[in-house]
Amino acid sequence: MRKILLLNGPNLNMLGTREKAIYGQDTLQQIEHEVQAFGSSLGYQIDCFQSNHEGELIDQIHQAQDMYCGIVFNPAAYTHTSIALHDAIKAIHIPVLEVHLSNVHTREAFRQISYTAPACEGQIVGLGKQGYLLGVQALHNILREG
Repeated sequence: MRKILLLNGPNLNMLGTREKAIYGQDTLQQIEHEVQAFGSSLGYQIDCFQSNHEGELIDQIHQAQDMYCGIVFNPAAYTHTSIALHDAIKAIHIPVLEVHLSNVHTREAFRQISYTAPACEGQIVGLGKQGYLLGVQALHNILREG
C-alpha cells in the first residue's frame, strides 16, 4: 500500500478547543481518523504527525522522501514565518499540498502571506476539515497522472 504523510504544525493539537468559530469543533484526532479512512478507500496508508517544533517538521519532511509518495501539510503559523520549511519542501522530490482549515486570505494581513505555498504543488484553504480530504484526493490525482 502506498503511503501519504499527513503533517500538522503548531497549535493544531489544540483543535476542538481552540477558537472553534475559526477552526471548527473537530479535534485533530477526529480529522486524522477521517483522513485515514478516506485515504484507505483510495488505496493509501495515511501516517499522521503533529509538532509544535519547526525542526521536527523539517525532519519529517526530509525523511518523507524515502517513505511516502506525498505529503498533505498544514504548517499552521509557520506558514507565515518559515523559510526553513519552504527550503525543506523544495529539497525533496515528492508532491506536497498545503492545507489550511480557515481562509487565510480573508484573515489578518500577516496570515495572507505563505512562505511555504510557493514550494508546494498547491494550496487548499478555507474548507475546514474537508480541505484535508481534498488534499489527499488531489495527491491521488497528481500521483496517477505523474
